[in-house]
Amino acid sequence: QTAGQSGEQELENLVLKLSVLKDFLSSIEKKALKALQEMSSATPAILPQPLSCKVKSIPVQTFEVKLDITLGDLTKIGKSQKYTLSVDVEGGKLVVLKKQKDSQEDWNTFTHDKIRQLIKSQRVQNKLGIVFEK
Repeated sequence: QTAGQSGEQELENLVLKLSVLKDFLSSIEKKALKALQEMSSATPAILPQPLSCKVKSIPVQTFEVKLDITLGDLTKIGKSQKYTLSVDVEGGKLVVLKKQKDSQEDWNTFTHDKIRQLIKSQRVQNKLGIVFEK
């Protein structure tokens, strides 16, 4: 083998490995989505559903979650606080709701185009990372 052939073979191997990795990540995302769907079907919605004329095929799902910011610690949270996570698949929205003192609420709405990636933790079964655009 010449050095040129060896380099081409290494490049082909790298492309093959990247392809396998892409397929692996895709299957992990599908498994995470399936797990979320299974969890949501077992958990009744907490927030009232809005009334609408047409029947939604995928209802809004609501979860009680704890926010865990470890990457880039954007805000100093102190104690772990409970949040309500509302997922509207058909509307393409993710709402993070935090109950404040005196019955006030603070929420952030994220549209589907701002969500870059969902990462299911391999170490902690019920931990999901969400990567946003910024």
